[in-house]
Amino acid sequence: MPTIFTKIIKREIPGYIVAEDDRFIAFLDINPLVLGHTLVVPKQEVDYIFDLDDETLAGLNIFAKKVATAIMKAVPCKRIGIAVIGLEVPHTHVHLIPMNTMGDINFSRAKLTPSKEQLGAVMARIKEASA
Repeated sequence: MPTIFTKIIKREIPGYIVAEDDRFIAFLDINPLVLGHTLVVPKQEVDYIFDLDDETLAGLNIFAKKVATAIMKAVPCKRIGIAVIGLEVPHTHVHLIPMNTMGDINFSRAKLTPSKEQLGAVMARIKEASA
């Protein structure tokens, strides 16, 4: 059964896509820790990040770096934090999180529930910053 990420990749459900190439996609987390929280995902559906072949793992990190650079330009922050947790969806994904404090990357705190308009505005700023 396809994961929710595969459904976004195939455009079966909507996603706030900020970057994409033939092997990877990046989209906003709709329940982010902070606005701009982005998920970077290989299009190949593999559950565990270290089960990816070396070329895909390296490519995922290089793609994530490009996305992080755009987020940094689009969202006021000191750094972009990176986390790989991977328990909630069985499809490899990297969290890129704009950070101003260590608390910004605390996954045990309550998530935000931004409006579609807020998500759309952040998506547009990240896409513009990556152009």
